[in-house]
Amino acid sequence: MTQSARRSLAETLSEILVGTETTGPTVGEILEQIGEKGFGLLLVILSLPSALPVPAPGYSTPFGIMILLLTGQMLVGRKTIWLPKRFRRIRLKPSMVQTMLKVVNSFLHKIERFIKPRQKWIRSRAGLSGLAVVIAIMACLMILPIPLTNTLPAMVIFLIGIGLCEEDGLLAIIAFAIGILAVCVYVYIIFILITQGPEAIEHLKDWIKAMLGLSSE
Repeated sequence: MTQSARRSLAETLSEILVGTETTGPTVGEILEQIGEKGFGLLLVILSLPSALPVPAPGYSTPFGIMILLLTGQMLVGRKTIWLPKRFRRIRLKPSMVQTMLKVVNSFLHKIERFIKPRQKWIRSRAGLSGLAVVIAIMACLMILPIPLTNTLPAMVIFLIGIGLCEEDGLLAIIAFAIGILAVCVYVYIIFILITQGPEAIEHLKDWIKAMLGLSSE
């Protein structure tokens, strides 16, 4: 294994995202630097603003759509990533990039000792296709305009992305279990909205904040 292959995911993300401190990188610039970790690394980056406590209003929908485009390419076995020019031109704000790096470094340092290459099915064609279906479902949930509900599905995508980068099939299975929980949460939320109407939105917000450990103020 080469030295570059041994580089930690946190180090790789830092190299890719820091880039130009004054303007922040575009999605296209990120794509040019991703290299062989490909789909997994881009999934980590695109899901990160919603998966972890990073203030990033306005990114969930375009990033969710990009993730859907990635799943289609994973399903057909594409080796390189293609995104339309309009998405490649999206630029990440420098302040958000710094927050993303700080949060993800802290998170990865806590879990990195548990991550290792195992259950290599994750890199097989069938494995990638199965994960693509799960990611597509999570991306659709992430895009839904329901307040404060994109964190859980984005976390599933984030963990699957890490699993792909580190070839950790067990982590992907754990993410899949969280995905089932996410679907259950959304079914409950939609049921509440249907049975109680739009006035249930504020109560729903309070419930989600309490579930996430956020202040209700």
